[in-house]
This record gives sequence, C-alpha cells and structure tokens, in this order.
Amino acid sequence: MVAKTMQGLEDVLAEELRQLGAENVEPGRRMVSFEGDLEMMYRANLCLRTALRVLKPIHKFVATDTDSLYESVKEFDWGSVLSIDKTFCIDTVAFSDEFTHSQFVTYRVKDAIVDWFRDRLGEDKRPGVRLQDADVMINVHIAGDRVTLSLDSSGESLHKRGYRVAQTEAPINEVLAAGIILRSGWRGETPLIDPMCGSGTFLVEAALIAANINPGIYRKHFAFENWPDFNADLYESLYNDDSAEREFEGKIYGADISPRAIAIARENIKSAGVGRYVELEVKPLSQWNEAPANGVIITNPPYGERISVDDMEGLYEMIGNKLKNVFKGYHAWIIGYRQEYFDAIHLSASTKIPMLNGSLECELREYIIFEGDYKSFRRGGGKIHFGEAEERPAREKTPFKKRERGDDSKRKSADRGDRKERFGDKKERFGDRKGKFGDKGERGDRKERFGDKGGRFADRKPRFERDGERRPVERAPKAEPSENPFAARRSEYALRAITGKQPSLVQGNTVMRSRKGWKKKDEE
Repeated sequence: MVAKTMQGLEDVLAEELRQLGAENVEPGRRMVSFEGDLEMMYRANLCLRTALRVLKPIHKFVATDTDSLYESVKEFDWGSVLSIDKTFCIDTVAFSDEFTHSQFVTYRVKDAIVDWFRDRLGEDKRPGVRLQDADVMINVHIAGDRVTLSLDSSGESLHKRGYRVAQTEAPINEVLAAGIILRSGWRGETPLIDPMCGSGTFLVEAALIAANINPGIYRKHFAFENWPDFNADLYESLYNDDSAEREFEGKIYGADISPRAIAIARENIKSAGVGRYVELEVKPLSQWNEAPANGVIITNPPYGERISVDDMEGLYEMIGNKLKNVFKGYHAWIIGYRQEYFDAIHLSASTKIPMLNGSLECELREYIIFEGDYKSFRRGGGKIHFGEAEERPAREKTPFKKRERGDDSKRKSADRGDRKERFGDKKERFGDRKGKFGDKGERGDRKERFGDKGGRFADRKPRFERDGERRPVERAPKAEPSENPFAARRSEYALRAITGKQPSLVQGNTVMRSRKGWKKKDEE
C-alpha cells in the first residue's frame, strides 16, 4: 500500500506506520510505501494523523503512449473491484514527457474501464461516472512510462477529520498541524500553548495526540466501505476499540486577538469532545506577561498573504520579545513563509524544516529559549542542534588576558576536552604522508607533478606578438591634478580624439533651446 502525505512529513508518517505494525515501511517523496493485510489498511485510515489518503495498488504496467495505456488498462479484471450498479471517478497524477495532459489520461483510462464492461455485458451495461462522492475512486500515477493504478481506500482526504464545524480565514491543514506537533516531540508531558490559535486546529490535534484518540473516529465514511470485499465486522471492532486511549492530565492553552476566532475554536473543540483538555481566552499577544513553566509553543502566525496585520515585521518582532522575556525554558515551533519576518524575531533557530502549507513553500523553525547566556546554558547540560546554515550564538567577549607559561588551560575549552583523548594521535591515525606525496607533504613536489614551468612555457610569446594584426592598446595618459572638482571626470585622451570638432547649435531642422533663462537666473 501507499500512504500519501505532505512535503516534510514523510519520516513522521513512516514512524506512525511502524508503530501501527506495518511492514517494509519505505519513505518516498510525499508518500510512504508499506505492506500489511486488510486490518492494517483499516487501521491506517482510522489511526494515521499525517496521511492524506491510503492507496492500494491493483495494476502496474509500462505505457509509451495513450493507445498502449488504453490497452493495458483493459487487461485488468475490473469486475473484481467494480460493478455496473456502482459509480467511479479517476484522479490522475503524471510526471512524464509522454503523458503531459493529465485530463486526457483520465479520459483514456475511463474509456478503457467502460469498454471492458461493454465488451462483456452489452453496449448499455456500464458503471456510471461521478466526479464527487463516487463509490469507487481510482488513482492513476505515471512516472515516466511506468503506470500504477490504485484503489483509493480513503475517499475524502484524511485531513478532513470530521470534527471541524466552522473555520477562520486560511486555517492550517489538520494533517500539517498534527505533523508539526509530532515532529516537535510533544506527547502531552508539558503544557502546550498556541497564542494565535485561530480556529483551534493545533489545539484539537494536540488534545487528540495527548489522549491518543484516533482521528478517524469522527469520519462518517471511508471509500473502502463500498468495496466488494469490505469486512464490516472487522471494521466495527477496530472503530469501537478505545483500549489505547489515555487520560490527559495536562493543559493546552489557546488564545487569539479575535473574539470571533475564539468562538469558532470553542465550537470545534466541543465537536471533537476535548473541551476538558483545552483552555481558551481572547488575548492579544501583547498581553502575554506570564506562562506556565517549561512548556511548548506551536503556532502559525499570519504570513501577510491571506491574513495580514498593519505591521507584519512588528508582529514578528513582538513574537521574539515575548519568547525571550515571557516563555523562558520553552521550545517554540513556528511555521512561516517570509524570511524577512523570521529575521525580525531576532533569535537563532535550532531547526529549519522546509514544508508546504497549501501552495506556499514555508519553513518550520524551532527556537529553544533558555535563561542566561548560551555558555551558561551549555554548562548546565543544555544542547541545541543547529542546522547546517545556522550559526551558533557568539561567545561572550572577555577582556584579553596574557597566558602565562606553564598554564595548563592553553586554549582548551571545557566542553571540548583534550584533543588527543578524543581523536588520538594524528600520526597514528594518518601515518606518515611522505610516502604518498613526497617530502613536500600533501601537495608533493610541484615540479615532479606538473613539470618545469620554464620548460613548458619558455617558447610562449608576449600576448600582443602572437597575432601580427593585434597591438597593445594605447593607454590614455594620466590627467594632471586640477583644482576643478569636475575635471577628474574628464578624459583628456578622449578630448584630444575630437580636437577640431565644435558643437553646433543648429543640426538640420533641430534648433537647441535658448539658455537665456538660465543666464538671467545665474545673474540673480
């Protein structure tokens, strides 16, 4: 099977599948392949938080054009998954030079399926096509000339949990919200705060994770329920199994400047049945002056695209100030879009993860907020993993102190230790390099490697003597210093080149404008 997901969540989804007991889990690009039985397919739809849909491949082949595509689709036994009293729809994704028009591919696949039934049952015997709410959903994936036909077991995208009854402008996708929370490592052990919660997606998804409630229990229907091999008893037993749920004793805090957003969040939280875990209040970010100790912040501030404020950089600067002064000891996870807004936070991110939020190429950043300076934080056992492009905080400058002879410190850092103890003796590790490069060390003797430069280039002529027609360009003589500040901008060489040529006030029928007005102005 294949579970599709969003960019940046592949490894999170893979770990979810392993926890469910899936076999041969292999992350790919916006997808994870895995193996399992019918029960695993049902569990995947009910339990996965970061999957958009679960596909079951049924037919694979190679096609070089639409005709071979049509013939290969007709070779499959469509009566095993579809009947004439059912409806079907087709979703096509193509990455191919041969198949550049996905809608035309969809038409050809549809024709092949319909013709398969007509050839066997009669001209008017065929299943219907429905674009929305079809009984059977068929996914067509083309990579080059390789074609995979799959049954979509989910139906509607799994991010549509079923608990959302209302939403604000540009709410974050539920799958993306759950993926960010899981990536942060939060499982309910500490307080979680979203100070710009909007419609409350982070709050609900965090409560479901903390209480280990399956996100699929709010769904009214899955596509696999329409399949001929649907096992209703097995599905009901999995749906009603709440043995893995746990009681969450912590708290999740949500706030927003908008009373309307808080009202919508309250309705969604009530619909999900997690109201006892969440505290809500109308509260702008500027009024956050205290917070529970050692918590986690996960938030999705405005990007300036669909939602904006008058001073976007000021908002992000306020976020940075609140993190430094109010949320000490926290791990803050912020998803954003514009680099200049991240810069306004004025904090170094320990983690940067590219992610897609809708069509926007965003970035998820983690900020570890510690008290005091970075040096004291490290001495206390704290660690920060910095991304490749991120610089570590500068060490505190201390007055220069001349080192005395015999001083054992000799530039040894407390956290680095003795280099020989960590890496061993350099000669023991690398041996004597003379054998490889000669007496000159790593580079060796240059003459032996490249030859004598004089011998190689002795016959080379000066640059302008190689071509009889080319001569060195005459350089303009250096101008004499002048008291006139504009003289430095003149080229005496260029002036000599036009000696004897005088500008004319009349050129053909064009007469230059009189400068009398300028003369009068100068006299005034």
